[in-house]
Amino acid sequence: MEWYHILLIVYAIIMNIAAAAITIKDKNAAKRKKWRVPEKTLMTVAALSGCITMYVTMNIIHHKTKHKLFMIGIPVIFVCELLAGIGLYILLK
Repeated sequence: MEWYHILLIVYAIIMNIAAAAITIKDKNAAKRKKWRVPEKTLMTVAALSGCITMYVTMNIIHHKTKHKLFMIGIPVIFVCELLAGIGLYILLK
C-alpha cells in the first residue's frame, strides 16, 4: 500500500470521528439549551468526508432528522463524493 493510501485512510478516520463527535456535541447542547454548532459547520464536516458517519449518528441519536437540509443534503454529498472518487479512480488508472 502506498503512503498516500495510508494518509487518505487516516484522514477519513479522523473526519468520521470528528463528524460523530460534533453531531453528539450539538445534540447535547440542544438538550441543555447551550451554544449550538452552526449548521454550516455540520455541513462542512459532512462535505469533508464525514457524511456517512454523520448521517448514521444523526439517525441513531435522532438529531436533526426532521431537517431536509441534513436528511437530503448529506446523502447528496455522499453520492457526489462517491462519483468524484470513481471518476478519480478511472482517471488515474
